[in-house]
Amino acid sequence: MEATDMDVEEQPESNPNSFKRFGLKNSIQTNFGDDYVFQIVSKDDWTAMAVSLSTNAVKVYSPVTGQYYGECKGHSATINHISFSGPSTPHVLHSCSSDGTIRAWDTRTFQQVSSFHSGSSQEIFSFSFGGSANSLLAAGCNTQILFWDWRNDKQVACLEDSHVEDVTQVHFIPDHQSKLLSASVDGLICVFDTDGDINDDDHLESVLNVGTSVGKVGFFGETYQKLWCLTHIETLSIWDWKDASETNFKDARSLASDCWTLDDVDYFVDCHYSREAEQLWIIGGTNTGTLGYFPVSYRGTRAIGSPEAILGGGHTGIVRSVLPMSSMPGRSSQGQGHGIFGWTGGEDGRLCCWSSDNSPEINRSWISSTLVSRSPRTRHTVRHHPY
Repeated sequence: MEATDMDVEEQPESNPNSFKRFGLKNSIQTNFGDDYVFQIVSKDDWTAMAVSLSTNAVKVYSPVTGQYYGECKGHSATINHISFSGPSTPHVLHSCSSDGTIRAWDTRTFQQVSSFHSGSSQEIFSFSFGGSANSLLAAGCNTQILFWDWRNDKQVACLEDSHVEDVTQVHFIPDHQSKLLSASVDGLICVFDTDGDINDDDHLESVLNVGTSVGKVGFFGETYQKLWCLTHIETLSIWDWKDASETNFKDARSLASDCWTLDDVDYFVDCHYSREAEQLWIIGGTNTGTLGYFPVSYRGTRAIGSPEAILGGGHTGIVRSVLPMSSMPGRSSQGQGHGIFGWTGGEDGRLCCWSSDNSPEINRSWISSTLVSRSPRTRHTVRHHPY
């Protein structure tokens, strides 16, 4: 492992009154082979972040210092999704894989502590914990959705009639923990009620037709009623999953590409939502590793605006994952993670840590003040974690 400071080429800022300079704080080479970084996730308290790699392993680092802690090894095929558990078991990391298993790891010892098997060598692409009693583990496998009671490792249901191709996403909906949303290569998003004996006939509540293969979805808004959806052909759509209304950005790449002077946006990595600013950004990248945070307007006039952050000079290949730290709890009061905007990882096998400090010598990368963490407004609503 190596960590190095890197200089970034100069490029004039678009608007020096609206943007502050920031740049690459350091970078970590995850391995000295040809491995990719697939996904970066953090613990609730930000004391660790996990990084899944194309070597079928997960490495754990400090998100504040970049210190390497250890490695979880055991999967025999591609790791498709990783997530830390909730506050009750903060040291437990889960991962699912094309080897047909979901594995739980103790990140204090980096040892496997339990596993769930799909059977029949089915690949598992996504998983989620939830249910009314918070006792269910759901998994998207090929054309099926499997459910276990994680307390006794018993499989309790299998939905096999709702999708006809690989189920790429399953999510228990935050603040609606009995509701499960699934998305598939078949272009459908389904919402299920998981109370009682789960089956396709009685528990399928609604179907949204995206019309093309779904890659990633996420919830946002004050009551998590809004849903963003990224597809494998790089389109974006915004849905209200309760009333099935939609705002479609089939031309999302063109709209984003027209908003900056750099290379065309080749792909989208993720979306990021700020509850404080009530703003959604779509994160787009170039094949040479530059990222932009593009604000999305989906109420009234449909638009994708000029990037409010550009991360350039860190990666040399496609970026696969972004971990923003702008909403990290306690940054201002405790100083933890101060000056860090976030982490990115990609096909160059590199983890990049981005600084939001004013760095006068670095001005190709910049960030809007709206994306820098501020003290949150006092809220009386309770935010439930999806896991």
